[in-house]
Amino acid sequence: MRSWFHGCLVLLSALIAIPAYANVRLPALFADHMVIQRHEPVHVWGDAAPGEAVTVAFRGVERSTAADSLGRWSVELPPGGAGGPFVLTVRGANTITIRDVLVGDVWIASGQSNMGFPLRDARNAQQEIARADFSQIRLMHVNQRFADYPQDDLDISMPWSLCTPQSAGGFSAVAYFFARDIERREHIPIGVIESDWGGTPAEAWTSMDALSHNASLMPVFSAWAGMADAEAETKLAEAKERHDFEKKYGKSTDEELRLPWHPVFKSWAPAALYNGMIAPLTRFPIRGVIWYQGESNTDALRYPVYGPLFQTLIQDWRADWREGNFPFLFVQIANYQAGSDSYWPEVREAQLQALDLVNTAMTVTIDIGNPNNIHPVDKQDVGYRLALAARAIVYGEHIEYSGPLYRTMSIAGSRLRLYFSHASGGLVSKGGPLTGFEIAGADGKFVPAEAVIDGPAVILSSPAVTSPTQARYGWANSPVCNLFNKEGLPASPFRTAAP
Repeated sequence: MRSWFHGCLVLLSALIAIPAYANVRLPALFADHMVIQRHEPVHVWGDAAPGEAVTVAFRGVERSTAADSLGRWSVELPPGGAGGPFVLTVRGANTITIRDVLVGDVWIASGQSNMGFPLRDARNAQQEIARADFSQIRLMHVNQRFADYPQDDLDISMPWSLCTPQSAGGFSAVAYFFARDIERREHIPIGVIESDWGGTPAEAWTSMDALSHNASLMPVFSAWAGMADAEAETKLAEAKERHDFEKKYGKSTDEELRLPWHPVFKSWAPAALYNGMIAPLTRFPIRGVIWYQGESNTDALRYPVYGPLFQTLIQDWRADWREGNFPFLFVQIANYQAGSDSYWPEVREAQLQALDLVNTAMTVTIDIGNPNNIHPVDKQDVGYRLALAARAIVYGEHIEYSGPLYRTMSIAGSRLRLYFSHASGGLVSKGGPLTGFEIAGADGKFVPAEAVIDGPAVILSSPAVTSPTQARYGWANSPVCNLFNKEGLPASPFRTAAP
């Protein structure tokens, strides 16, 4: 009996000593046709059995490691220049081979519905889609997912794909036009990862760590708490997303329209979309970010903190990617005739203030929106203007990339003289005399101003204000304003500081 028991113990010990092999697994980011960021270490990571040896080979270089006690492993290979196609191989208990890998520049395209607006709904969609055939542009779409804590991997239904008429039609129009213009100029592979969700506020895209460490952002939590009522949930979701749903699926009954809204409500939670749709990307080197969002932060509860919130989001992403101050190029929200309880000028001002951060640029769209549609179809100009910013800031072209930005003001009796940056070639009024300018005296009551261009400056006056002290331009949800620079780029709405 004792010998039988002893034999069982020996057999059990032998079984325990046998390594528990498991297949090596890579995150969803790694797939055929992917783009790897040039001039950055090639970071590859994944899962395997604890202690399992893993070898990664790329561009003639191999690196080996072993999975830790939780089965996680990570390697870095040397950086390299643009090129391809290459093969990436990962070997452990099994072998994973990823083919047709290009090395170039990877951009994240994120925000809400105007970033998610598909090419098939853009202006001249049929012709644009027919021409969307670029083997050096690769597209990847991240599925919408909210989460209570940062996720390790993405939910992806459209993995890396060559840019073709078949793949481009449902992809972000802004991101497509941006990538197309960059690839045509730079002649390098461009990868675009679309990670967006219509009708969502900026706080949902910011990490909980960043939100909770900034006392000025505490109102975002009280605003979220105020949405917990179930009735408010339905009303909010329908108001924000009905248009997108109808565009995508066609007209439906009210009952059908109510079905998808519960996840939309959850997507407004602070950090929810950062956790599900951004955190899994932060280990993957990128060239930069293009961002189009802000409409969902124009309500009375959210607009007051959008300034510090948006800058926190930019700094948060940069810190988590650990690549320094990578380019963050964003779109200022367009003209739209929102309700009287919306604060679009204030959000535009907050976006303008984000230019205080290094390596940022803002695309102004005040001239190409649609007062009656929050989703204007002219996405070509949006993508083109973002590409101008990238060409200047990232790729070193000596071009003008921004419309006039208010810089300073001087007072001469009954006249104000406003000076602008990005106006070295001069200022112009488009379509007639200058419009959209207002002035006020010490009482703060603004009246329309007569505006005259004088070189790189604009002179304002009004018989109703004999001692003006402040000015503003385009200060409305959907203003009529027409100041441009000689390069044809529109001036950003602004207001001067009150005395």
